[in-house]
Amino acid sequence: MKKTLVGVLAAAMLFTGTAMAAPATTVQKQLDGLTKQHEFPAALATTTEGNGRTTAYTSGTAELGKNVPVPRNGQVRVGSNTKAFVAAVVMQLVAEKKVELDAPVTKYLPGAIKDERITVRQLLNHTSGLANYTQYMGLDKFEELRHRYFEPRELLDIGNAHPPTHEPGAKFKYSNTNYVLLGLLIQKLTGRPVAENVDQRIVRKLNLRDTYWPGVGEQDINGKHPHGYAKTGNGVEDVTELDPSWGWAAGQIISTTKDLNAFYRGLLKGDLLPQKELDEMRKTVDTAGEMWPGVRYGLGIASFSLTCGGQYWGHGGDIHGYETRGGVTEQGRAFAVAVTALPGTFLDTPEEAAQAHDAVLATVDSALCGAK
Repeated sequence: MKKTLVGVLAAAMLFTGTAMAAPATTVQKQLDGLTKQHEFPAALATTTEGNGRTTAYTSGTAELGKNVPVPRNGQVRVGSNTKAFVAAVVMQLVAEKKVELDAPVTKYLPGAIKDERITVRQLLNHTSGLANYTQYMGLDKFEELRHRYFEPRELLDIGNAHPPTHEPGAKFKYSNTNYVLLGLLIQKLTGRPVAENVDQRIVRKLNLRDTYWPGVGEQDINGKHPHGYAKTGNGVEDVTELDPSWGWAAGQIISTTKDLNAFYRGLLKGDLLPQKELDEMRKTVDTAGEMWPGVRYGLGIASFSLTCGGQYWGHGGDIHGYETRGGVTEQGRAFAVAVTALPGTFLDTPEEAAQAHDAVLATVDSALCGAK
């Protein structure tokens, strides 16, 4: 989610029909630009209109070196979009009076962190100041960690081993450690795995047929999918198969662009939460200096400014092999796009990588501003 070009995790109703967009459409041209000009192997996207009608788009190849059609609405690893799912479950628990937003997280998880002032809200909106464990676990040598399984407490231990970045509540600083704690919080309060909570409370309720949380030891992608690629110490590799446990409640989910649209539409329509809790999710903090201009972060979701005026709500995700961006406008129009590498994976300079990153965001902006 965070605007890093080689990092990972730093960083969505009713279906009435699916149609393949004509090649001459603006969205299709932009996807073709992502694969041809910015060298993403594949790009796939879905537009969902206010009435629920979906249109799927694809470009490129599902597997490098081969002419393999990209599956429409193919499954991808959606990285930090996982945070929005986890946050929605936390807010359901708030509505059920099982957790207080402004209570210290140590009230529910005694001894989990040293600073007993940090609240549940501060975890949700990344103002806790907790160190980001993904910065310290050696992901720059991903080939060494790709198939390693991590227990959630290991991830928390990595974060706890480093000093905080600021006082609790002082400012926004994106940290995946926040969502590991929230995953543990959900498990403590419900007595069930966070993956099961997400499945029963969100995935099944919204009928997200192609969305799931990979099980322990599960390294592949179950459904039709394009291959994902990343830079490693061995060069650019196909990293479709990996152990996503290091992302856990901060980034483990697999989904599709269509399902992401259904999720964010359902969330913002109030299908998952009472109005009071949804209003709390939409209370944002400034992300200046941390994210790109026009972004404000709420409780697991963010608002993004549109060039045509107004805003959209969503998240986004970066993980080895895949980047996803998108969200839903106040009018209910949703769009999600996925590419099968992080920006710059196949490019030579930071400037080209930045242009690729901006091109993905521009595709979202154009589609949500009404481009066909």
